[in-house]
Amino acid sequence: MTKKPQTSKAAAEKVVKNIRRKTRQTYSAEEKIRIVLAGLRGEESISVLCRREGIAESLYYSWSKEFLEAGKRRLSGDTARQATSPEVKDLRSESLALKECVADLTLENRLLKKSMTGAGEFEE
Repeated sequence: MTKKPQTSKAAAEKVVKNIRRKTRQTYSAEEKIRIVLAGLRGEESISVLCRREGIAESLYYSWSKEFLEAGKRRLSGDTARQATSPEVKDLRSESLALKECVADLTLENRLLKKSMTGAGEFEE
């Protein structure tokens, strides 16, 4: 016996799921902050705000929690931020280039000093 191909309903659900995944909206940090602040203002209910923005209430509450925890950390003096990997690589390469530059200038300075001290003296 051969296997049946997927039912049309299952295939349709798979297509819809893929479309939803590819068209999922991503929010920037500024948009998340704007939405959370609008909710904190209390001018309208959270459910109305979430419906207007097209997000789930659970997503709003997770953003709100992250926002408030970040503010609490900042106010408590924990100002160290997480550097991203590309930033670290860029800073390391810049540091290496600056160290090489300092080494070259130091060597050139020493050579100039040696040439100046030896140039004024004549051997008899």
